[in-house]
Amino acid sequence: MWGKILGFCFGFMFGKIFGAILGLYLGHLFDKSLKNNFDKAGGFSSLFNGDDVHQRQALFFSSCFAVMGHIAKSNGRVSEVHIKAASLFMDEMGLKGEERREAQHAFQAGKQSDFSLKETVHDFKERFAKRHDLLQLFLEIQIQMAFSDGILAEQEKQLLSEVSKQLGISKTHFAFVLKRYQAEFNFRKQQQRYQQQQGQSSSYKEGSGHHVPPNNNMNRTQALGLLGLNEGATEREVKVAYRKLMAQHHPDKLVSQGLPKHMMELAVKKSQDIQAAYEYLKKAA
Repeated sequence: MWGKILGFCFGFMFGKIFGAILGLYLGHLFDKSLKNNFDKAGGFSSLFNGDDVHQRQALFFSSCFAVMGHIAKSNGRVSEVHIKAASLFMDEMGLKGEERREAQHAFQAGKQSDFSLKETVHDFKERFAKRHDLLQLFLEIQIQMAFSDGILAEQEKQLLSEVSKQLGISKTHFAFVLKRYQAEFNFRKQQQRYQQQQGQSSSYKEGSGHHVPPNNNMNRTQALGLLGLNEGATEREVKVAYRKLMAQHHPDKLVSQGLPKHMMELAVKKSQDIQAAYEYLKKAA
């Protein structure tokens, strides 16, 4: 409170209305720092330098592939399935040349015996502390790597639980995210088979909305699972879950917060699955 008052007064003295507005905003940041670690947030320098989106995207990129590599080696060695999954993930992102080498280097770094999962995830959490949707997507990507062979080994689950804990995600929400991804994994497999049979593909243009694929013989159980719901969910619960999940996985918003543009397709596919599930349930109601 006092930061706002003093900021407003001093700002008005030196810059009239504009100065008062700027002083009020700086005072707000000062007041906020009493509850949060202002230095970790970058202090007043963040107001002038900005939180570099490219730096955040680079950190997300390197941390993501490093942790993927660490999880892939959780059973003592990286299987061919995990290597193929990582390669396909890079293909989906369209990584080539230097960018692909950087991803491979980060993946290899995560496999090393001296790699610190705790330190890496902690540093990531510090930079993206208030971007909860990105933290959750980061966890979902790691779950995707662990689930690439269709089986979640106990060592992998323990590591995922540790990542979730370091990200500040509760055990309850971790269980929810894990269960929802299992439904997504099963649906995606069915979708791939359907599209191969029909020769269909989907696309997305930034800012133009989502192309929603057909429901591909989706059933109610699958649709509810994709929304993280159980049988017996009401129409209101379906709508609330849909809106929340769509907000969490909106590609343009995530990119603006620090998601590398190469990873936009991942958010697009998740949004498409959520949209398809909602459309099915809405029509079936």
